[in-house]
Formats: sequence, C-alpha cells, structure tokens
Amino acid sequence: MTEPVANPAADVPEEHKRRILTFMKRSSAFTTSQKQGLEQFGGRYLLNMEGQTFNQEAVFGRVAPLTVEIGFGMGYSLVQMAQAAPERDFIGIEIHPNGIAQICFEAGSVDLPNLRVMDADALLALEHFFPDACIDTVQLYFADPWPKKKHHKRRFVQTHIMQLIRRKLKTGGVFHAATDWQPYADWMLEILEVAEGFENMAGPGQFAERPDFRPLTKFENRGQKLGHGVWDVLYRKVA
Repeated sequence: MTEPVANPAADVPEEHKRRILTFMKRSSAFTTSQKQGLEQFGGRYLLNMEGQTFNQEAVFGRVAPLTVEIGFGMGYSLVQMAQAAPERDFIGIEIHPNGIAQICFEAGSVDLPNLRVMDADALLALEHFFPDACIDTVQLYFADPWPKKKHHKRRFVQTHIMQLIRRKLKTGGVFHAATDWQPYADWMLEILEVAEGFENMAGPGQFAERPDFRPLTKFENRGQKLGHGVWDVLYRKVA
C-alpha cells in the first residue's frame, strides 16, 4: 500500500499570522497525479528557502533571465510559459498544497528543466530568499481580489509591497499583473501609477493588451465568451 503523502504546505506559522496575509490557505484531498507529483518529482522541483539565499547557478546550473510568479494556482499556465521560453528560468511561489503537487506532476511529466517551485508565503520569500536586483519579471495573475472593502488591506498590490518588488527587480525588470475583477484592476492602476521607480509600459494611466507570453487560460477564455473582461498591467523598473 502506498504511504500517504504529507501535506507540502504546513500551517501558517504563528509569527506570520501577526501581519496581514494576502492569501487564504485552502486544500483538499490529493488526486493520484498530485500524489505522484510529490512522490516522484517533488525532490527535483521543490526549493527549500529556510536558511538559504537564492543562487541561480546552483539551482538551475546557469544564469539566465529569471521570472518569478506569485500564486500560480494549479500551475498549468506557468508550465506552458516555461516550455515556451527555454532561455528563461521560472520560479513559482504558491501556498496551496494541491497546486504545488500538481505543478510538480506537470513539470516532471515533461522533464521541464527551467522551472522550480516554492511552498512559501511570497512576501517572506521576496524578503528573505531572493537577493536584491536578481529578478527580471514578477508575475501576479488572477490573485484574490479581496472584494470586500474591509479586506482591501489584504490585496497583494499595495504601495509598500511594490517597493519590495522594486528592490528585487533588476533595473529594466517588469512587474506584470492580470485580473478579471475590474475594481481590483483600477486599484492596481491607481497604486502603480504613482509607485516610485516604475513606469507604465502601456502609457500613463493605461491598461496593457495581454502579451503573447501570458497564456490564455481555459477560465479566462470561458469568461471572455461570457463577456467578462480581463485587465493587464505592465510596469518597468526604471530606477
């Protein structure tokens, strides 16, 4: 009998709970593929950030443009992006166990060399794992919009968080976010337009067209057929 697979995302530590979290932890029973993802491929794809500082050459065996995605969900689109851009390295950060297990399965099934995964709070990973000026692109796709006003403080795009991302991006690096919730899109645009050290790649006050490198997900495609909008913002670090 196969031994049960341990949950890869432990409960949020007490010290993390004392600050405002941008995520709501969720999990469900693992599927067969998710169990296989951890058992067979977890050792290859999961990074341990505890007491470590990111060294790209040690992790990937090279120095290449680096994309970090925050909250990749089940990971299908991130795997697709990594396959389409073998000249880049990708790290996905997620807190939900099923998504972590699924992306390990998807990446391992195609023997993907340029992707790694972190089971972590993204803010802690940015603060403590990644050196300053080491990331070329930070992606935030369809993050929780926290629609209730009392929860707006939990939204990921905040003035102080953008300055953390600014520190971690190389000069010329890009922050790219997408959402299907227009109030959150307007919120992001308002914050990013005045964020120190960033410029809007689409022009002042403008949303961007979906770039070719961001895959059109099944969820997004279905939403568009129903008349739902999707808004992209792309901002470049200029200083």
